[in-house]
Amino acid sequence: MASPKTPRAAARKTPAAKTAATKTTAAGRAAAGGAAGTPATGAATPKKAAAAKKATATKKAAAAKKTTVAKKATVAKKTTAATRKAAAASGSAVTAKRTAAAGRKSAAGGRPAAGSAAKAPAAAAAKPESRVALVRRARRINRELAEVYPYAHPELDFLNPFQLLVATVLSAQTTDLRVNQTTPALFARYPAPEDMAAAVPEELEELIRPTGFFRAKAKSLIGLSKALRDDFGGEVPGRLKDLVTLPGVGRKTAFVVLGNAFGVPGITVDTHFMRLARRWRWTAQEDPVKIEAEVAEILPKSEWTMLSHRVIFHGRRICHARKPACGACPITHLCPSYGEGETDPEKARKLLKYEMGGFPGQRLNPPPDYPGKPAPPLGAG
Repeated sequence: MASPKTPRAAARKTPAAKTAATKTTAAGRAAAGGAAGTPATGAATPKKAAAAKKATATKKAAAAKKTTVAKKATVAKKTTAATRKAAAASGSAVTAKRTAAAGRKSAAGGRPAAGSAAKAPAAAAAKPESRVALVRRARRINRELAEVYPYAHPELDFLNPFQLLVATVLSAQTTDLRVNQTTPALFARYPAPEDMAAAVPEELEELIRPTGFFRAKAKSLIGLSKALRDDFGGEVPGRLKDLVTLPGVGRKTAFVVLGNAFGVPGITVDTHFMRLARRWRWTAQEDPVKIEAEVAEILPKSEWTMLSHRVIFHGRRICHARKPACGACPITHLCPSYGEGETDPEKARKLLKYEMGGFPGQRLNPPPDYPGKPAPPLGAG
């Protein structure tokens, strides 16, 4: 029979027994503490896990939002690109339709396509024209006008330099038609400078009254006739510096006489020439002498006289001051001012004058190659 353990025997327990006892005691305390409501160390773990879970969810939401924004931006870019392509295709189609329609109108009316002509001024407005391009365009205008008006000529009737000089002086502030209707009686009465130099002013005034400003013109005619008689042996001089010394004779009149009576090239800057030179952007000047100088730099000297006739012909027949007939113009593709006038071909054709519109010209005795009708004498209509 075993004997009961004594306190001394319990004190002599082994180290292993002591360790086991310590663990048992700690476990008991933990259980007691949990029952009493004291937080345990492991209780903090669920909160940390929840916080981590929340942070992870936030990051995922932010990433998803960025992805959505990126996708929307990509879709928007694709849509914009598609829209631009569609607009470009639509614009090309509209341009093609307009060009085709303009071509059909041109074929029907015998005139250049207005659509192609409208592009030239638009291009000129978009980009400044270079000097080389200006010169080329100006010379092309001259060549094409030569094809349109192969019969261009001075529209004053004359038989000699003196008659041309007198007629040109009379043409100021009136039409060549009115001058041509007036000069037959004038030259019948005063055929030479000596005769006109001796004219009675009142009688001369009465003869030239239809041309307007007849008193001032009569004074100029008597004065230049005396100068021709006294200083030039009764002959019209063939030099610019001599002509401009005559009363009533300026550079414009002198170049008309030199170019058409002596074959000396010159640019005649009258009101029609000034208007068209500015419309074609050959110059921006207002002064005739400056316009003459600038145009002379871009066109060859050999063309100056005929250029003047062609430009004046075009200004009188098509490119009018108040309402140009743009829709009937043969050089719209070269004109930066296309659209200032009537662009409808049918309406524009009604604005044409002289032989271009089926009407008589300005000369009573036009050159043989003139395709129009002669002008009627004074008082005939």
